[in-house]
This record gives sequence, C-alpha cells and structure tokens, in this order.
Amino acid sequence: MDWRETYRRKLTTAEEAVKHIKSGDRIVVGHACGSPEILIKAMVAAKDPLEKVELLHLVSMGPSEYCLPESAGHFIHNSFFAGATTRRAINEGRAVFTPSHFSQVPRLFTDGILPVDVTLCMLSIPDEHGYCSFGVSVDYTKPAAERSKLVIAEITPHMPRTLGDSFIHVSKIDCIVESESKPLTLTPPEITAIDEKIGLHCSELITDGDCLQLGIGAVPDAILHFLGDKKDLGIHTEMFSDGVVDLVEKGVVTCRRKNIHTGKMVATFFMGTEKLYRFIHNNPMVEMHSVNYTNNPAIIAQNDKVVSINSTIQIDLTGQACSESIGHRQYSGTGGQADFVRGAAWSRGGRSILAFRSTASKGTVSRITPRLNEGAVVTATRTDVHYVVTEYGIADLRGKSVPQRAKALINIAHPDFRENLQREFSRMYNYNI
Repeated sequence: MDWRETYRRKLTTAEEAVKHIKSGDRIVVGHACGSPEILIKAMVAAKDPLEKVELLHLVSMGPSEYCLPESAGHFIHNSFFAGATTRRAINEGRAVFTPSHFSQVPRLFTDGILPVDVTLCMLSIPDEHGYCSFGVSVDYTKPAAERSKLVIAEITPHMPRTLGDSFIHVSKIDCIVESESKPLTLTPPEITAIDEKIGLHCSELITDGDCLQLGIGAVPDAILHFLGDKKDLGIHTEMFSDGVVDLVEKGVVTCRRKNIHTGKMVATFFMGTEKLYRFIHNNPMVEMHSVNYTNNPAIIAQNDKVVSINSTIQIDLTGQACSESIGHRQYSGTGGQADFVRGAAWSRGGRSILAFRSTASKGTVSRITPRLNEGAVVTATRTDVHYVVTEYGIADLRGKSVPQRAKALINIAHPDFRENLQREFSRMYNYNI
C-alpha cells in the first residue's frame, strides 16, 4: 500500500487520538521544544475518566497542566529533569523525580525497565518516501516511539526536517493529528556584565580545533561572543542554540578537524528561536542522533580536544559539584552534565569546564562553599571536575591535592566570602591554606 493511503487512514483529531489513552498507561512526552502541545491539551481536557496515567519526560517548555493540583490522581508526572512548570509539583509531592544520566534514559525504555504504552510526539511532514523527522527533539523521544505500543503524532509543516538518525516512517505511527503549530521557542537570555567576564575567562581555555559541548543559558551564550577569532571549532553536543549559528556563518565553526562526523555538527535536541529552526531545516551540516549516542562518553571521546562547558548550583572546596538540587529540593536534573564531563576527560586533549556566577540570592550566598548543603546531590564528582570558572577567574583542579583545590577555589570565590571559606577549611581539615 502506498504510504499516502496509510497516512490518510491514520488521520484523526487530537480529541479522538487521546481516547486511546487508558488509566495506568505510561506515556512518554516529546522533549522540550518538541513537546506536542495540542495532544497534551486534549489529553488534559479528557482527564476525568483517567486515573494514574504516568507521564515521563525531561524538560517541559509548555504549561504542564497535568502537574496542576486539579490534575492530581488523574496524572502522575515522572520527571527526569525538573523545570519551571514542573518543579513545584515535584517538591510538593504531586510529581516524582527519577535520577538518570540523560544518555541512559532510552535504555529505561528499550530494556523494559520502564515499558512505554504511548508516545506523544511532534513531527515534520513526511518526505516523498513517507518518513517524518523528529525535528528539534530526537533525544529519548525517538527510542521511546520505537518501543511504544502506540505512537500518537502531531504533524506540522513548521517542524524542521532535521537529518541524521532522526526519522520515523508513517507506517510506524498509529494516530496522526495534523496541525499548524510551531515548535516551542526559547528567547535568548539577557547577558550581564558578570556573564561576559565568565565568558571571557572560558574563551581563554578554548583553542583552535576544539570540539565543543555547550549547555544553555546566559553563560554559554556569553562564551560564544568571545570565540570570533578561533578557527575550525567543532560541535558535538546534546543541544545548541542561536549563538552557534552566528559562528557557523562567520566561518569559526567548521567541524573539519573532528575525528568522527567530520564536517558535521552533532546534537540530539534544540532549543532556540525560529532563526535556529530555519538554520537546521534540511541542513546537511547538522546531524541528529538519539541521546544514547550523542551523550555516550565513549562516543564523545572519539573526538580529540573535546571541551564540555556546563554550569552548577554549588561546589564545595574539594571540587564536588551539585548541579541539580538546592538541598533536598529538586531544582533541575542530572541531564547530560556527567556524560560530557567524562567524555571530555577521556578525549585526547579534552577539558571540562564548570562555569557559574560566584554568588546567588542577589550576592548574599556564595556558590563556592566549605561543604555541600544537606541533601545536595553530587552531579559531578571531584575526581571528574577539571576547570572551574567564575567572574573572578579560573581554577584548574587537575592533579591538585585537597588543600590546593581549596586554595584555587577560594581565589575565584567572591571576595566577601573568601576569609570565611579559608577559616572553615582550616577548621574542617586542620590545615592552613
């Protein structure tokens, strides 16, 4: 049968499609800016007969109405990464958090640890062969769909057709809902003078031919502003946003020195503006893969001179970093930080960077602390952390003893907190620095 006839047979409305969802189902929802909001809205509207429907995903960029108090009992949100619209539900007990490296999430589905009943996703329109692209969200969404009992897809002409291992055939989709929706977008953050100082320090650690992994936020965007004089940078990352597009257009990012996927920028999802989405559409330079590939440290390390750049919430004087909780309160998640910290460490000439503002809470709290707060989660172990960067400079922890680490970190802490940090270290370790 021609795929077009298969497509027509599977066409339905969002309201009809979500009627296939049953109480107790486990549903994987498309990630971040690839969230199928029309399907989610229809599902929430039809919640009354449903009980204990489990919804799994990482970052939610939509309103996440299934996390509201009135949805309790109908839906249980199981999060791998708390976000602005889900954090409160997790910390108030209406949702749960499951720790996992980003790279390992697909295995939870494919190995049957968390069997998937339904996948809700947003896809591009089919090409001439009947293949739809997962667009801005390949990550865990594609592996989930491949193992799901039922795939419900929102198909829109506004989803970019990204290349690489990013396709699903119409024959593998059970319900098709056409829409004119656009993928969610992310407005670039405002970059402050402090962010620029951090970005400048980080840029000093980046050399020609390096292969970059960039996180998201003001600091990664600030770093990109200072890379205009670099040559032949590569990209192997879990995601990138608009700033990388500018470096490609300037000829700074070429990927020509990469050992694998030479000439290609490799990613697993995107968060950005329509400018970014236009750039990645049908772009042969952009190659998408599932997150179990992009974030696999053994794959990452096949490129030389990998530089991973991430942030953290708190780091203690021995170098262990908490990047996902504030005490016992879940703030974000493990994500891909540990994946890339280790991948960079295994890469020949590789380096990992944790870059962040030295203080929080309007300057009243030091993010470099004698010890992590009670309940704080260690995301990057002290044996994995290489460089730590604040607006006050760079601390290189490689090969450093505990006292040497403490001294280096105190030197880049905010001056208002340095004396107390020295005093607390001496008290805890009986060692003056």
